Amino acid sequence: MTIFKPLAADDRISTKTLLHEAIPITGTIVSGTYGAHGSEENVQNFSHGMFQSVYDYPYLSSSANHIFDITFGTSKDSVLNVTAQTAKKDNVYNQMAQVLMGYDKDGNIQTFDEDGDITAGGTKINEAIFVSFSRLLSKDEIKKGSFELELGVNGDYDNDEEFDKMIKITDQGAATSYKVNSPAGEYGILYATSSVAGNPVLDEASAAKTTLAGGTYWKAGLIFYQAGVAVLTSSVLSTTGANGGFGYLRGLKHTVAGKLFQLGFDDDQTTLTGSLIGSEISASADLLRHRIYNLQFNNTVELNSTVYFCRAKHNEFNYSSNPTYLSGSQIRVKNQSTDIPISYITSIGLYSADNQLLAVGKFSEPIRKDSNIELTLRARMDY
Repeated sequence: MTIFKPLAADDRISTKTLLHEAIPITGTIVSGTYGAHGSEENVQNFSHGMFQSVYDYPYLSSSANHIFDITFGTSKDSVLNVTAQTAKKDNVYNQMAQVLMGYDKDGNIQTFDEDGDITAGGTKINEAIFVSFSRLLSKDEIKKGSFELELGVNGDYDNDEEFDKMIKITDQGAATSYKVNSPAGEYGILYATSSVAGNPVLDEASAAKTTLAGGTYWKAGLIFYQAGVAVLTSSVLSTTGANGGFGYLRGLKHTVAGKLFQLGFDDDQTTLTGSLIGSEISASADLLRHRIYNLQFNNTVELNSTVYFCRAKHNEFNYSSNPTYLSGSQIRVKNQSTDIPISYITSIGLYSADNQLLAVGKFSEPIRKDSNIELTLRARMDY
């Protein structure tokens, strides 16, 4: 005998579970493990020169996984006199801005803002570093409050002071104070602080300085959680004086409006391969990668579930439709005529309204059912 029992509205419920996975990306992965500076086998440059891709293994290998892309962009309001790939850097900025920030009411592309303020009065990020994480790592989104990036900001790269001075960039407090005014989803503000005690690498007089619960921080950019993109202001790699600033960089300098913009290594400039102004994007990306000491975050997988409560009352499902349940018109599990019918439930079938089987749930062992027993069986479908 086959019985279809309809499920009422209170027999099902939908739930959402967020699963998180820790993603650590150490500096050795992005620079040094697979080759010398500028020729790493896990770093791919392209003929168009608009971004650089980083892999966890030599990218020509079938085992390689794409980690992230690095690129640079400048807005039309930038004060920098960019001489290398000017049009491409403008195009990169515009493309990222229109996707992540959208357009204003007049149809103009909105620029990135330090505070997430889309009005004209906010402090804009006109020179930006874009780190776009692969979907393999970020999954559905980056977990709010989990992003951390440590950058070495020593001017001297080749001696024992390497990474002696570092800044740590985090999305401090973003778990409860993220922004929602982006067409790409939710995003948070990135803040920087010194990650090495006793080394004053941040400018106390900087306008980007702010006080949050837990200490003093400097606004360093934005992170878009669903898009998996970190937007860093170029100020994280600039100085405001000869011995400090947002970053403690020295080396090749370009002074514009009182600020020094650079991506250099040594005071003697022996290992300089370019700067944000005078170098191609791939060369600037090389220099940025070699300043990454640690990069980590937690990704998020959104698991949606529907739970069905399949209820078997005391007078239901006490018989089996299996042909072997009967022998000579007699129930096999009854030894005497006075014995109550017994069945053993081994699976649950979920059917459509027109009785088409959609899903089957199997039990690890048969469950006894008779007229003295009522059961509520929980079937969960994940998607």
